[in-house]
Amino acid sequence: MKKQLKPSIVFSSMTVFDLMRDQLFMAFYMINDVIAGKVSLDRVNEFLKETEMLDAYTGEDQTAFLPKLEADDPRIGFNDVTFAWSIDADGTLTPSKRKHLLRIDGELLFKRNALNLIVGPTGSGKTSILMALLGEMHYLPIGPGSWFNLPRKDGIAYAAQESWVQNETIKENILFGSPYDEERYRKVLHQCSLERDLELFEAGDLTEVGEKGLTLSGGQKARVTLARAIYSPAEIILLDDVLAALDVHTAKWIVDKCLGGDLVRNRTVLLVTHNISLVRSLAQFAVSIGTDGCIAVHGSVNEVIGADEAISKVLEEDKEGVEMAAEEVDKPTAPQADGKLIVAEEIEEGHVSWNAGGSHPGLFFASFLGGLLACDLVTTFQTWYLGYWASQYETHDPSDVPVPYYLGIYAALLFIAVAFYMFGFTVYILGVIRASRLLHQKLVQSVLGTTLRWLDTTPASRIITRCTQDIRAIDGPLKDHMKWLTEISVSMSVKLGAVVLMTPIFLIPGMIVGAIGGWIGQIYMAAQMSVKREMSNAKAPVVGHFGAAIAGLTSIRAYSAEQAFIKESMERINRYTRAARVFYNLNRWVCVRIDTISGMFAAGLAAYLVYFKSNSPSNVGFSLNMATWFSSMILWWIRHFNEFEVQGNNVLKLPRALTYWLISLERIQGYINIEQEKRSTPEGEPPAYWPASGSLVVKNLSARYSQTGPKVLHDISFEIKPGERVGIVGRTGSGKSSLTLALLRCIFTEGSVFYDGLKTSDLNLDALRSKVTIIPQIPELLSGSLRHNLDPFDQYDDATLNDALRAAGLFALQADMDEGNITLDTGIASGGGNLSVGQRQILALARAIVRGSKLLILDEATSAIDHKTDTAIQMSLRHELGRDTTVITIAHRLHTIMDADKIMVLDAGRIAEFDSPANLLKIENGFLRSLVEESGDKQYLYEMVEGKHSTEHH
Repeated sequence: MKKQLKPSIVFSSMTVFDLMRDQLFMAFYMINDVIAGKVSLDRVNEFLKETEMLDAYTGEDQTAFLPKLEADDPRIGFNDVTFAWSIDADGTLTPSKRKHLLRIDGELLFKRNALNLIVGPTGSGKTSILMALLGEMHYLPIGPGSWFNLPRKDGIAYAAQESWVQNETIKENILFGSPYDEERYRKVLHQCSLERDLELFEAGDLTEVGEKGLTLSGGQKARVTLARAIYSPAEIILLDDVLAALDVHTAKWIVDKCLGGDLVRNRTVLLVTHNISLVRSLAQFAVSIGTDGCIAVHGSVNEVIGADEAISKVLEEDKEGVEMAAEEVDKPTAPQADGKLIVAEEIEEGHVSWNAGGSHPGLFFASFLGGLLACDLVTTFQTWYLGYWASQYETHDPSDVPVPYYLGIYAALLFIAVAFYMFGFTVYILGVIRASRLLHQKLVQSVLGTTLRWLDTTPASRIITRCTQDIRAIDGPLKDHMKWLTEISVSMSVKLGAVVLMTPIFLIPGMIVGAIGGWIGQIYMAAQMSVKREMSNAKAPVVGHFGAAIAGLTSIRAYSAEQAFIKESMERINRYTRAARVFYNLNRWVCVRIDTISGMFAAGLAAYLVYFKSNSPSNVGFSLNMATWFSSMILWWIRHFNEFEVQGNNVLKLPRALTYWLISLERIQGYINIEQEKRSTPEGEPPAYWPASGSLVVKNLSARYSQTGPKVLHDISFEIKPGERVGIVGRTGSGKSSLTLALLRCIFTEGSVFYDGLKTSDLNLDALRSKVTIIPQIPELLSGSLRHNLDPFDQYDDATLNDALRAAGLFALQADMDEGNITLDTGIASGGGNLSVGQRQILALARAIVRGSKLLILDEATSAIDHKTDTAIQMSLRHELGRDTTVITIAHRLHTIMDADKIMVLDAGRIAEFDSPANLLKIENGFLRSLVEESGDKQYLYEMVEGKHSTEHH
């Protein structure tokens, strides 16, 4: 049934449809959030379905027939068991064709209240024994009598091979939740040889160790980890190769004062070690693991030595004591007196700084705003035109109203509005994509190009937050809220202008409502900005603590400290959620107040138009429609303005336009402006032939880790000829690793360094560092294939890569251990997590051989490798590298450097001795001579030097 088009019907219907449109828009917009929430819940559900720990192999059907051990069973050991790391058969998690990485046939019981040694070659499974006892490996019973046991009633303490410390003070790392006992604490510091190290720090034991212990050298981290185990009241102590990170003097001290001290007496200690010469007198039981992952022999130390030919040979030829040192970035970073290393994240106050963002082209905003303004003007006129069309039925006979004519104009207006909106929206999308890419590029370049000092003082969790959370805010909520804010601002201006045009008297009430709304919005936004900043800065500690807990999960579970970490994590989460709760409550606060004044404005306009009857019905309907829309948008304008200012930073460069700065972009802009290393210049490019040799000349070199920090190197001068092999030794903190960082210009330096005749300070950093290869104590490996780790840029063929692996000793190690399936296509887990530390170092050596640099620096590169493998690697380095390749080796394993051409002894950042080994051994009371005299294999070391000396003179 046809009805006449009346203004009352038109505008009441349009008002209802406008309100419904907003609600439908929000409903469909929330669908994305619902889907994202569903995906997250599914992921959490899948995670919760996984088995606790690594017990997937041992189901109820298997354990039902196994012997049940009493909870207070005092035995420590195994009986007829096998353990594996993963069920993965393709090698991505366990690159070995041995299905069972650890197999124990028969009974193996460790001796209680005594020191037990676990020895064996690299990759044999020494660490696996400790992990199996701790329940960190899959348990596969092989018979009805299978069992393993580690009584936890009296506590477990564990020190990992890769020392794990929290981003707390040294004292808190040692206490690790245990009650503070002054006498016991001081005794632990003394026995673990930490007293001298604490004197290097202004804040002593209140010094923050930094993320991953960056303040400490490798040896210091190992001793802090050891001190934590010794201080704990646990009756059973598991130590995984802690002596490998100590120099000879410190190792002898630890063995005599700590392992042989009163704090360890009557406690059960399981010590994994490569060398037993210094600890054999203390040990009462030993286990030797073969290359096949099976127990070769166990019993008293003398029985094991007599039965295991390999161990006997090591003791005869290479027993220098506790030799290896997993040094170091031995940097006394001069913490401030309060011990703080990590710089607290700044929390700005008030509104976002005007310098937080950058300018954007005016053409972009002119096009975007022009499209929106034209669209709103057309749609507003379209609404008025619909009322005008309806009014024709009141002044004309319905049959005289040309419907096609009015409908055609209405459709044309609709088409024009859509075209303007599409133009503005397209310009906006293209602009924000370009801006986002540029911003992300600048952020990544800035972080990758910053100084080592900045990276030391900035937690990784904070950097991750900038590159993920803040970038997401700019890519997602920022662009959305900016668009919505602009649209609403333009629409409100046009709608209010239409109301004033039809009813001029409401200009003043409209301005009053706008002023009140702005005042409430200012209060709301000031509070929200502060709360949002608190939320943003409270989130990084949550992520950082979680990351640290994951990294030290084995230690946390060993100490049964799960509840303490859960409590700390919940406290950090609570700090975040407290701010979040205030954030959402403020939304409700502003909603009530804005809705109230908006309703009063619309009601006042309606009352005025109805009672004074100053306009035609069509104009009244049009005004009420515009007023209703204007009132409903005040709240959304404030919300989007707040979200826009909270989510990021941007500038609208229009004449007399407001400049909106947002927190996320403010924080990102801060990272874009961080201190940078020297940029590359055309003048800094070296000649194409450089370097032709590995000659190195250093003159008056001094170095420090910050511009205001103390010097860690003092006026060092020396010369190394091409092809020479130079060993560097020194106590912890003497400056060995600082010297390598200074050569690579990673820290602030003074003086001159000439590499193959060119002054390194005049070279571009990328050119210098690409021509020097350094192998750290814990090398970094990438997730991917072995080929990708050796040759990430695909520059070499397979033959070259395999030759490098062979030269580094990997194939020989595989042959000994019957591990034939490690190939160039073998998968490597992130960080090399599926390899032992020794295997990672072998791959790092192979990578260095592939690069073929003229200068090779080994910073404790063989610290976690057994003596046999280390000897093979040293032979490979002597024969596989070019004659003009200079090798600088930092080591505490003396046989690694005793056949070097020269040895440099550093002490407190100065060169104490620098000459050939033969000449240094002639110096009475010399440092090198004292090291050799104190080692367990003095005669063998002297023979090495004499053999090299005689060879050079024939």
